[in-house]
Amino acid sequence: MSTTQLDPQTLLGADTYNSVVRAIVDNNPGMAADLAVRITDQAVLFVIASAQNPDAYTAPSRVVDEGWHALLTRTFEYMRLCERFGAYVHHCPGYDPTHYDPDILDRTRALIEAAGGTIDAELWRGPGDELVPVAAKCQHAPTCAIRPMPKPEWP
Repeated sequence: MSTTQLDPQTLLGADTYNSVVRAIVDNNPGMAADLAVRITDQAVLFVIASAQNPDAYTAPSRVVDEGWHALLTRTFEYMRLCERFGAYVHHCPGYDPTHYDPDILDRTRALIEAAGGTIDAELWRGPGDELVPVAAKCQHAPTCAIRPMPKPEWP
């Protein structure tokens, strides 16, 4: 797949893309718009790679997760993006810093690059080594795909 096919603004359309960028800025007071653009780009690439590889264990960094949250709220466009590239990419929020798996970020970045995307390395740091603090409070577990907490076991 060529990188021209993976231009996030083209894939989402200018209105949706700009809406996602604005939401990131609104949710993170003081964040520069150019950083929100970078986060949006990486979130779109994350969704594409995850949709193409539904059986792979993938997760975004906490910073990229902020963009994923903003994208998810544009439900129609989000669904269309997932369908265009494969499977619907579910998100189950939760936060537990003990569930950090550094290998999951490596695997996810490799899948993004295999899909033709370019990694913005500054945005793919682990918890505690983030470029900027963000509102997203998700952490992803090593034993589940895009699910930050183990599934509750009901009696």
